[in-house]
Amino acid sequence: MNRIQKAEVKLLLNYISEDPLGKLTKMIKLAEKLDRENLYANQINVLRNILPDENNVWHTFVEKLVQEVDIKLIKKFVECFMVNANLDGYPRGRVIEEKYDCNVPWAILMDPTSACNLSCTGCWSAQYGSKYNLSYETLDSICRQGKELGIYFYIFSGGEPLLRKKDIIRLCEAHQDCYFFAFTNGTLVDDELCQEMLRVGNFALAFSIEGNEEATDMRRGKGTYRKVIESMDRMKAHRLLFGYSTCYHRYNTESVGSDEFVDDMIARGCRFSWNFTYMPVGKDARVDLIATPEQRAYMYRRIREIREKKPIFAMDFWNDGEYVEGCIAGGKRYLHINAAGDVEPCAFIHYSNVNIHNVTLLDALRSPLFMAYRRKQPFNCNMLRPCPLLDNPEMLAAMVRESGAKSTDMEAPEDVDALCAKTTPAAKAWAEVADRLWSENPKGHGPNCDCGSIGSKLKD
Repeated sequence: MNRIQKAEVKLLLNYISEDPLGKLTKMIKLAEKLDRENLYANQINVLRNILPDENNVWHTFVEKLVQEVDIKLIKKFVECFMVNANLDGYPRGRVIEEKYDCNVPWAILMDPTSACNLSCTGCWSAQYGSKYNLSYETLDSICRQGKELGIYFYIFSGGEPLLRKKDIIRLCEAHQDCYFFAFTNGTLVDDELCQEMLRVGNFALAFSIEGNEEATDMRRGKGTYRKVIESMDRMKAHRLLFGYSTCYHRYNTESVGSDEFVDDMIARGCRFSWNFTYMPVGKDARVDLIATPEQRAYMYRRIREIREKKPIFAMDFWNDGEYVEGCIAGGKRYLHINAAGDVEPCAFIHYSNVNIHNVTLLDALRSPLFMAYRRKQPFNCNMLRPCPLLDNPEMLAAMVRESGAKSTDMEAPEDVDALCAKTTPAAKAWAEVADRLWSENPKGHGPNCDCGSIGSKLKD
């Protein structure tokens, strides 16, 4: 970033400190200047049209944000996430991507530990125990290598990442130009952690929750819901930035999609939501938890309704495929490094050719499985069928065989054909519904796509 750009960022941060609501128009103009590659022109134009409108839900969102979240945290989010990760880092990543002919992600998801203090139904981490950990030195090295590639956004999962909260805070201190984020079960948040998060400024949480108390405790154990709510209340009292993450499945979709649940999460201070659909990963994973096609269609429509009507930024890892051109894994937008160091295309794809203890991050991105992802993405011309496992399982099986990747399951290595057999019936059922939805979508090409992908023909 040159001297002029740094001055523009400084001015942007000053506007946030002085009067963020009153200077929305000026901040949008500055964002436009900083986006010198015009990578975000459409998004910025949308913000220009909706944010100044006091009757728009996104104006309400910003208003609540500046009223209820510590301004230092908002400034740090804008600086690290919006400027460093998106306006500066992402364009630099595209240059490196072209130079080495490989995907360069926008974010890295990594597991500090395999350990967890819960044992949730359907979660593969429940089997792993505490035997695997990424050392602080390894986590730090990943961040340093990532920044050389233009990556400034790092996400923690696990296991339960807050079992390593001291090391995470240490990383936040060491990399003040990056933004850090953790998916947490919410049971380990105390006042000391809240104070540390306020101090470093570049760390946010997403609380895993499954809907109402009954739905949450069904998968996560009795009393878990109340602990999560208590942690949210504590975070709100400290004026921290946080949201929620939910896994919708056959038995809770209607709960997590309800107005009652979403409104309660907003009232408790959640600013964003990550919505995932259940994946039957792991040898003993329950196939009966896979959401029905009707439930996935419901969430497709529901997420869009929530974004239109409620002051929360809602994301759906599958149903938002139309905005990111399908699957974002394999380094296209993100990758996953498990607690043993295996570099995987996705948190749900437990196959790899390489381990971060033995190769550089760039070498991992050029490994056979990651290159197979690069060649074959998107896996389906219907962007509502993005996933190579849940929606196009023959694609995943072909890539694993082609690349010679090995199962990285830490307890019970799973044959890729056996894994894909679990999702094939769901993929076929969803194809019919998804193709109808896609044909109705302004971006859709309809069900008669001739892109030639294996996945596009699954319904046949």
